[in-house]
Amino acid sequence: MVSMVQNVAIDCADAYELARFWSRVTDRPLHPEDRPGEPETQVMLAEGPVLHFNQVPEPKTIKNRIHLCLRPETSRDEEVERLMALGAGFVADHRNPDGSGWVILADPEGNEFCVLRGESDRAAMDS
Repeated sequence: MVSMVQNVAIDCADAYELARFWSRVTDRPLHPEDRPGEPETQVMLAEGPVLHFNQVPEPKTIKNRIHLCLRPETSRDEEVERLMALGAGFVADHRNPDGSGWVILADPEGNEFCVLRGESDRAAMDS
């Protein structure tokens, strides 16, 4: 017997608003029954577990112990620009001169996530 991952739970101050941000990031819809002000909201990913946003009273105070890593369909740098325009904050740059590496961003509530190289970045390094 094994266990399946049902969802990735993210604690937050405003479940609906943070889910809306991640819905734009992933271009995936919110659960059809979710409404503003609800304490739990979900982003329905195309494959795998859903992103489950759970409203909690305490603020985020330390670095995440688990985080999402995104592999964009476009280049990493284009995706970083797009995500920052959506409201993500810049945390750290781990890009290398050879094109490898990643960028750490934070969602509007400070949860860190990584933006990895996109397929076009990876193809450029292989040629």
